Amino acid sequence: MAHEREPLLRQHQSGGGNGAGAKGTSSACAAAPLPSLARTVLKFLMWAVFLTWAAGIFFYPTKPVQAVFKKFVLLTRDSTLGVTGGIFLTFSAPILIIALLAYVYISFFPSDHMEKRKLRSLSFRLWTFPVLVDGPFGVVSAVEFIGIVLFIVYVVYSMTYYAVESVSLIREFDIPSMTDSELILHVIGLRLGSVGLFCMVFLFLPVARGSVLLRLIDIPFEHATRYHVWLGHLTMALFTLHGLCYVIEWSMQGKLLEQMVEWKEIGVANLPGVISLAAGLLMWVTSLHPVRKRFFELFFYTHQLYVVFIVFLAFHVGDFIFSFSAGAVFLFMLDRFLRLWQSRAKVDIISAACRPCGTVELVFSKPASLRYNALSFIFIQVRELSFLQWHPFSVSSSPMDGRYHMSVLIKVLGTWTEKLRSIITDVQEQNRGDSELQCGRITACVEGPYGHESPYHLMYENLILVAGGIGISPFLAILSDIIHRIEEGKQCMPKNVLVLWSVKKSKELSLLTAVDAQTITSSVSDKLRLDIQAFVTQESWPPLEDGIVVDDQKSPGMFVKNGTAISGLVGTGDNFWAAMYFLASTLGFLLAYALVQVYYVKPHHVVAWWYLGLLFMLCMAAGVALPGGLVVLLWHLSEKRRLEDEKWDAASSQSSPRADQTPPGDDDAAPGVSLAAMRTTRYGCRPNFEEEFAAFAERAGDAADVGVLVCGPQGLQTSVARECRARNLGRGGGAAGKSSSRAVFHFNSHSFDL
Repeated sequence: MAHEREPLLRQHQSGGGNGAGAKGTSSACAAAPLPSLARTVLKFLMWAVFLTWAAGIFFYPTKPVQAVFKKFVLLTRDSTLGVTGGIFLTFSAPILIIALLAYVYISFFPSDHMEKRKLRSLSFRLWTFPVLVDGPFGVVSAVEFIGIVLFIVYVVYSMTYYAVESVSLIREFDIPSMTDSELILHVIGLRLGSVGLFCMVFLFLPVARGSVLLRLIDIPFEHATRYHVWLGHLTMALFTLHGLCYVIEWSMQGKLLEQMVEWKEIGVANLPGVISLAAGLLMWVTSLHPVRKRFFELFFYTHQLYVVFIVFLAFHVGDFIFSFSAGAVFLFMLDRFLRLWQSRAKVDIISAACRPCGTVELVFSKPASLRYNALSFIFIQVRELSFLQWHPFSVSSSPMDGRYHMSVLIKVLGTWTEKLRSIITDVQEQNRGDSELQCGRITACVEGPYGHESPYHLMYENLILVAGGIGISPFLAILSDIIHRIEEGKQCMPKNVLVLWSVKKSKELSLLTAVDAQTITSSVSDKLRLDIQAFVTQESWPPLEDGIVVDDQKSPGMFVKNGTAISGLVGTGDNFWAAMYFLASTLGFLLAYALVQVYYVKPHHVVAWWYLGLLFMLCMAAGVALPGGLVVLLWHLSEKRRLEDEKWDAASSQSSPRADQTPPGDDDAAPGVSLAAMRTTRYGCRPNFEEEFAAFAERAGDAADVGVLVCGPQGLQTSVARECRARNLGRGGGAAGKSSSRAVFHFNSHSFDL
C-alpha cells in the first residue's frame, strides 16, 4: 500500500537545551515502537485480505477453488442471509473490510510528512517510471503496465480454462436438445459473463471520487479515470461477447426473439439482460475518444445510463450472482450519495475576473477546515448554464494563500466556458453603470476537492514543471505553495525549480500574475533557485505591447446569491465523519437485507431471481440513504456549526492585525524580484527537453532525484515521458558530450482528460 510516509514524533525538536532535547528524544524513541507496530499490523491485514481476495478471483475457474467455494456456500445456505450472504462474504465483503481498515489507517497515520529516502524505494520508482509512452494507453508507468499485463493474463487464462472445460463437458454429457456448437456457445457465453462480472468489480472502484481506497494508495481521481476507461473497454467487450454468444445460439435454434424477450421467474431473466447490455453499449460507444472529444455532452448524458445498466443487471442475474460485484457498486453508491449532498449547496463566488488572455478566474469561499493541496481539483456546476454538467478544474491557489478561499483558472475553449465568460462580462458592464447593482447572475455549486492525498511536489528537492497553455494553472498553486512555505519557515524540500511553459500567444503569459506570491524576497531567493522559461510557439517576435500589463476586470462579491462556503461533506474531508458514514451505511445495508430475508422472503417463499435482485438493490439503497443519510445530516450540522465559529473568528481577526502577518523588516525595505521579471521568454520555438533536462541534471548534481510534473496535451506528456525514460535508462546527457548523469527523473502527470 501507499502512505509510506508516517508522521514522525518531533518532541525533541522543541527542546530548549541539551537536557530537554535528550529527554524529548528518549520519550520519542520509547513511544515510536507502538505506532510503528500498529501501522505494520494494519498494513499486513490489508495486504492479507487483498491478496487472498485477488487470488480467489484469479483462481476461481479452477476446480479446487470451485470445490472449496461450493462447500462454503453450502454451509451458509441455512444462515440468515442464505447463499447470497455466503457469496457476498467471499467476494464483496473483503473490499468493505479493506475500506474500513483504510479509514483507521489514514486517520492515525496521515501522510503529511515527506521523507526523501522514500524516493529511492522500489514502489515509488515503479509508479513514476514511464514504460510505454506511445500507443492506445498513452503514457503508462511500470505499475500500470504490470496491472495491464495481469488483467490480460487473467482474461486469457480464464477463458482458455473455460474453453477446455466446455470441450470436456461435450465429451462427458450428451444433451439431445442442443448440438455441440450450441452447447459450446452456451458455456462460453456463460463464462464470458462470469469474467465480465469480476472485471466490473474493478470498473466501479476508480469512479468513486472520494473513495478511501484511492486515498489509501494515493491515486488521484484524474488518474483513476484512466483505469476506469481501460476497464470499461475490457468489461463491455466481455459482456458484448457474452450476449453475442447467446444471440448466435438462439439464432441457430430459431428462437431469437422468443428468448430475447423472455423474463423468467426462476433462473436468468433474458430481457433485463438485453436492456442492461443495450445501456452499456450506448455508454461504451459514446465514450470512445473520437466521439467523446467532439460530442462531450452526448457522452456525458448517455453515461447517466449507468443506473439502468446496474439495476437491470441485478434483474438479469438475481441477488446471489449480483453479490459477486456488489461491494464495489456499494462503495460507488456511498460516494454518489455524499456527492449529492455536497453539490446541493450554493457556493459564494468571492470574485470573478476575465483576463485578457481569454481566461476566467473564479474565487470561491471555503471553510478553513476544508483540506486541499496545490495539486487538487474541483468539479464546478453553473446552474444558469446546465443543471447536469459538472466540469473539473485544477485549483490555481495554494492552501497557504488563504484559509477562506480557493481559486480556479478556466480557459475559454467551448460552449460552456464561452457562456460563462459572457455572463461575467455582462455583469461587469452593468456594474460599471451602477456601482450599487448586485446582479446575482451565477448560481455555482462545487464538488470536491479531490486529488492526491499527499502534496507529492514537496517530496523533491529538484522540480521540473512542464506546462502547456492553461496547464500552468496547478503549477501556479505549486509555486505559491513553495514560496509561502519558505517565507513562513515551514517544511519545504524543493530548492531547485525549473518551469518550462509553452503557450501559443504572448498574451497568455499574463497568467503568471495569478500567483498569490508575486515577489521573491531575499529570504526566499537564498533558499530557492527558480528559473521560469516561457516559449511562445506561434509568434516569432515580441509584440509591440510586450511588457505592458493589462489589469484584470475583477468583480468582487457580485455573484453572491445567499450562498455559503464550499461544503465539507466530501469523502476526502473529515475522516471521522466519513468513517462513521461508511460504517453506518454498511451495517444498515446488512441489517436491512437480513430483515427482508427473515420477515419477507422466507415466510412468503419469494423465489423469483429478478425480484430478489430488486430487493437486494433496494436494501443497498436503504442502507446508504437511511442510516447513512442520518450520519451525513449530523455531519452537515457539525460543519454548519463549525462554519459559524469560523465566521466569528474571521470577523474577530479582521478587527485586529493578522497573527500570521510578516512583521516589517528588511524584506519591506527590499521588496524583492517579481515572478514576471524572473521569466525568460523565447519566441518561435518549443522547449528542447533533451538540452533542458541535461542542463538541469548537471545543476542538480549527481544521483539527484528530480520530480517532473507535466500538465498539458497528450503530445506534451508523451515527449516529456520519453525524455524521462531515456535518461533513466542511461542515455548520455547534453549536446556537449558530457558523461551521463545518474540523476533519476520521476515522471508525474497532472493532466485530466475526460
